[in-house]
Amino acid sequence: MTVSAPITHNAAETRVVAAAGVDFAYRRFGHSAGVPLVMLQHFRGNLDNWDPALTDALAAEREVILVDYPGVGSSTGEPSSSIPETARRMIAFIAALGLDRIDLLGFSIGGFVAQEIALVRPTLIRRLVLAATGPKGAPRMHGWREDIAAAARGESKPENMLYIMFAHTESSRAKGMEFLARFLERREGRDAATSDAARDAQYDAIVEWGIPDHGALQRLTGIGTPTLVIQGDTDLMIPTKLSHLLAGLIPDADIRIYPDAAHGFLFQYPTEVAADVNAFLARENGSAAS
Repeated sequence: MTVSAPITHNAAETRVVAAAGVDFAYRRFGHSAGVPLVMLQHFRGNLDNWDPALTDALAAEREVILVDYPGVGSSTGEPSSSIPETARRMIAFIAALGLDRIDLLGFSIGGFVAQEIALVRPTLIRRLVLAATGPKGAPRMHGWREDIAAAARGESKPENMLYIMFAHTESSRAKGMEFLARFLERREGRDAATSDAARDAQYDAIVEWGIPDHGALQRLTGIGTPTLVIQGDTDLMIPTKLSHLLAGLIPDADIRIYPDAAHGFLFQYPTEVAADVNAFLARENGSAAS
């Protein structure tokens, strides 16, 4: 009997599904048994900005679904400047795939969207992973400091990615260079570049999410989904202490902080992060700390 090789990140076909007036570009691969893991990307990120070492390690134990937001990468539609609107459109995408139960990982702005989905569709998410993200209305979330904003909103080049995604240490930057090689491995069928219009809309959404609002923080107490919060120890984009705030406000949330790492810690430690996420997702239903 011939056994076909598993489909990997770099070989997965880009598919399209229509929902909410958008043709969503997505990739779906991995071990198909059980609840799939939907992954929501960072600021300006498209399908190819994920680390293949991370997604393939996750896909070894579960099905992984990567998706472009509306107006980002190869997805059609207008990019949204509102986190709640983006969340509702992603809910429509998930419904269009015929899914009524998922695990959800949100990275950076994807973590904002994931929090919103967990609040407005609490029965949709079995387990929630919030990576390098922060709560609505938290301190020091109202835009980025000047150097980070310049690198994040500037030209998509290695120097800028290293500056915002990795700690400013030789060891972290070396891991960043390894990531840059991995995420350029895919040669065929690469995703479309993200437009300046999408960049600007997403930054507007980030700024609005970060307007100081102590009352908005209390919304997190309504997340009953078992939650894992993960972060690097020196994130300059979304301060690491806000991950501790997330974990303190979401009932029974777990938290894991990775050393000598910044906003892109999950690309610096793809094997370790995948192992931690897979272990969390493999737990029986119940509290995150069960």
